Amino acid sequence: MTEQAIDSGERPAILARAQQKVLGAPLPRVEGPLKVTGAATYAFEQAPAGTAYAAVVGAPAGAGRVTAIDDAAALALPGVVAVIHDDPRIPAGEGNSRAMPAQGTDRIFHHGQPVAVVVAETQAAAREGASLVRVHADPAPGRFDMETQPVRRDHKLGFLPAIEIGDVDAAIAAAPVVFDEHYATPVHFPAALEPHASTVWFDGEVLTVRSSNQVIGGARETIAKAMGLPAERVRVLAPYVGGGFGGKTGVGPEVILAAIAAERLGRPVKVALPRRDTAYLVHHRSATVQQVRIGCDHDGVITAFEHTGTAAQNDDGGFLEPIPFGSLPLYGGANRRFRTDLVRLDLPATGAVRAPGEAIGTFAVECAMDELAERLGIDPIELRRRNEPDRDPTNGKPFSTRRLTDCYDEGARRFGWPDRVPAPGSVRDGEWLVGIGMAAALRGNFTVEASASVRLGADGRATVACDMTDIGTGTYTILAQTVAEVLGLDPAQVDVRLGDTDLPRSAGSGGSFGAGSAASAAVLACEDIVVELARRMNASPDELVLADGRASADGRDATLVELLRGEAIEAMGKSSPGAQAKKTSQASHGAHFAEVAVNAVTGEVRVRRMLGVFDVGRVLNRATAANQIVGGMVWGVSYALGEAAVVDTRSGRFVNPDFGEYHVAVNADVPQIECHFIEEIDDAANQAGAKGVGELGISGAGAAVVNAIYNATGIRVRDVPVTLDTLLDGLPPV
Repeated sequence: MTEQAIDSGERPAILARAQQKVLGAPLPRVEGPLKVTGAATYAFEQAPAGTAYAAVVGAPAGAGRVTAIDDAAALALPGVVAVIHDDPRIPAGEGNSRAMPAQGTDRIFHHGQPVAVVVAETQAAAREGASLVRVHADPAPGRFDMETQPVRRDHKLGFLPAIEIGDVDAAIAAAPVVFDEHYATPVHFPAALEPHASTVWFDGEVLTVRSSNQVIGGARETIAKAMGLPAERVRVLAPYVGGGFGGKTGVGPEVILAAIAAERLGRPVKVALPRRDTAYLVHHRSATVQQVRIGCDHDGVITAFEHTGTAAQNDDGGFLEPIPFGSLPLYGGANRRFRTDLVRLDLPATGAVRAPGEAIGTFAVECAMDELAERLGIDPIELRRRNEPDRDPTNGKPFSTRRLTDCYDEGARRFGWPDRVPAPGSVRDGEWLVGIGMAAALRGNFTVEASASVRLGADGRATVACDMTDIGTGTYTILAQTVAEVLGLDPAQVDVRLGDTDLPRSAGSGGSFGAGSAASAAVLACEDIVVELARRMNASPDELVLADGRASADGRDATLVELLRGEAIEAMGKSSPGAQAKKTSQASHGAHFAEVAVNAVTGEVRVRRMLGVFDVGRVLNRATAANQIVGGMVWGVSYALGEAAVVDTRSGRFVNPDFGEYHVAVNADVPQIECHFIEEIDDAANQAGAKGVGELGISGAGAAVVNAIYNATGIRVRDVPVTLDTLLDGLPPV
């Protein structure tokens, strides 16, 4: 078995000459039949014999200290096996794969913080037992309201430092046209359908964790550290994950509690968080307050661009929402300022929720560009064109590929964008006010280290394996297509093994880097196999053609089975960011278009149709890619019209921590949505030529809806979601 690492900027010729023509095709998900028939089992569905059930006990106050825990009533309940609250490894908050929360402390960082775990013979007994545990606390005044807390600029949190280029203030003061507005977004939950669940047991000396987790390589390290075990004694399994949206990138405290219980009791333990508990035991997206300042001339050419904001984090968290992340390369302007300030709160930790930065930062910037266009009397698309940079305006690097203006053109053509946008409030359909809006989309592209093994068996079937996860994104299908393309096989002849830390470590699902990184590793492994097949054909790899299970070169032909001679060929591929990743500015791009109708009597908003055109490099599977994009667009509708977690600023509790009152978009809210691609293989991005897809769809989608609402009503909303009360007083007469 060999290992190969190639610069991400070197496009393997092997993909350029592949003949199978399956990569990019809209093939149905290979694991789809397993999922719809129930044969694909999830974290809570299978466990060894004798499994017990766990339930988490949370702190009753938002700040202060735990003084005592009375477990007598819980222990007296039939079926309760144990109540554990004396282990110093009990985590004090949300974990993630990059840093562990504090352990073994009596300090309360937020309401619902885990302080004990109840283990019982049934799930019902465990949850009832947890309700009987009495946690006594010495409460302290809490910091629960962003508006009342000091703002810190000198913090070191997050991965995006403040950026200052030129003299923004002087350029704005000298600009003929100045735009300066504030925008706000609320707390958002990563509301995945599958619960945050794990089944934990010891298989001899190995702690095995079957978990709903997006990044199991990092999870293994976190669990090992928390439990005081070497990493090789921890195995994490996640073959199927029912959604994550960032909330499952890390290890939740319930996993560590279940592991502690399994160790103490000597039996397997299951745990699944009830929906209301996820608000406190899973990180959320911070609420933000943002400011966009733009200086430009009367033609709309930007000379100064500023996007700053404030986000929250608790004292135990190291993440900070990178509010202006998507704005860095989006528009020109020599003078530039980007910054995220910090407010410390006694709330559960904030963390990376789908498209951190871009999802909510583009709302502010794309609404601002719409407002500026109207002020200048310029079409919104034309304003964006006039400020399209020829290279990254923040770091000066050339773009690897950038087809954003083509997305504008194709989107406008398909949507039917008019030569002149109707005046706000001027288009009616009975008692409905009709409007249109658009917005740009951008998501930074990353390639991370990833490994994958490929085995071409003596029977001509291939197997690709890595610890990558499929959280509904199509990883099984994409890897099957990739290997099939390179080795000249039908995808049905490729088996895919995922979600096991015993397999080669890959990227995990997060940051929109998983598919490109894992597929690139698989390509490199296949390249080694092709080299060996070429040797057996007495040909060079460049001469070898693989298609339909056969190899041909220089007029000679053989089946793969004949070339394999009864022995398998195995190879390991390793992909990592190379020189081109450092030399170029890389991102996925797109343009959203929306039409909405607002009832002039009730203020009800209905999104009638949405359309988006996107530049994502090589499209690995048109069906799964479109599925990801459309899902993001639906989430944009949800952010624009419904989603908002409400904090009771007196107690630090969430008022609406469940699907009954945290309003996500449902089928009735979702209009006709179209997704189209402008494909240009990005040689600099990675060996597969693919850029990130998963988080691009949400970027800018909500802004397009809010801009359309303005065009329909003449009411500009800068604080989402747009609810009835924000529109009713300003609606024109029927």
